[in-house]
Amino acid sequence: MNPRALLVAALLLLAGCATSARAPVAAPQAVFISPATWQQIDREIVSASQQSTEQVKVFARGSMEHWRTRVYQQTEENFIPWFSSYWTQEWLSMKVSWYTINAGGEQDASAKRLAAYLLEQYQERVLAPVAVEVDPDAILGQATAFYAQLMAQQMPLIAQRHGVPVGQLNGHLQKVPAIALGPPPARDASLFQVISTEPLNTLPAYAALIDKIHTEGGAKGIASTDAGMAPVAKRASQRMEAEMAPRGAASAVAAAAGKLAGGLISVGVAGIRAIIQANDRPDSEALIRSSLGSTFDKAWLKLVQNPTTGVMAGTLYMAGQVERNLGGGDEPSVGLGGNAVEWQPPRSTSQQIEPNVQGE
Repeated sequence: MNPRALLVAALLLLAGCATSARAPVAAPQAVFISPATWQQIDREIVSASQQSTEQVKVFARGSMEHWRTRVYQQTEENFIPWFSSYWTQEWLSMKVSWYTINAGGEQDASAKRLAAYLLEQYQERVLAPVAVEVDPDAILGQATAFYAQLMAQQMPLIAQRHGVPVGQLNGHLQKVPAIALGPPPARDASLFQVISTEPLNTLPAYAALIDKIHTEGGAKGIASTDAGMAPVAKRASQRMEAEMAPRGAASAVAAAAGKLAGGLISVGVAGIRAIIQANDRPDSEALIRSSLGSTFDKAWLKLVQNPTTGVMAGTLYMAGQVERNLGGGDEPSVGLGGNAVEWQPPRSTSQQIEPNVQGE
């Protein structure tokens, strides 16, 4: 064999051995960061939290405005025409009759049961269809995740400004509580966990936070709509109960008059009831708008402004934890001041309601 070829083969073999025995790469050494620099970084994290919270407020308020508009549109287009129709009123009259018979001496039993039925219909015809498009619970989750995303975008910029390796800043963020609901420890999360978990709803501590918000807020969504149904149901049941006596007398006369005459009398009574209901319709619709509108606006404002149970609750909780632990001072607030929300109801079911927001 050619000696030169043997030499080349030996050199290649030695080179392979040298490559496989490559020395381990040393981890980058930590950069010394002075305490003053860390204090400045903490101040900038607090500032980033405050700015992020303000951006989330704009998002949450806009989303809630959209939800409110859609609820009022759906109320005008679906619920009020359904409630005011002749056949619905006939059906409700039958239900009131049944409620009255089975009241067992309970005061306002028919009105209470009618209110529960109307609330069920309102959920089905208004709130549920709107929730497919936009919903306060969804806005709560989106707003909280938006805060985490905004904070995640700011951290590399802060690290770059001060020449701090990202790994060291992440280690610092792991010591900053963002959710503290434990024990157990799974209900706690650091700022680093919050901004690095994607999607946020896979973080157990986040699920615990949302559950806490729902628990403190009672039933989800617009839970107080049932209070708005009470005066509507009471007025409707009183009118229907007042119609029962003459309706029963007319039925007795029709039965005594024979088949043909009785049928004509029944048709005449139905026509009279239709006229009465048609005359009563504007007042009924006005009551629905007034009662539901007032109750809904109060519930809407609570969802927007309440810092512990509203759509900003998740954001404000985490921002409060971060800012308080980094010496940020006062707790973040919703920041809507004393603004009151007033709705100008339409004069017909075809006219859309427009909000009128007034400040102090």
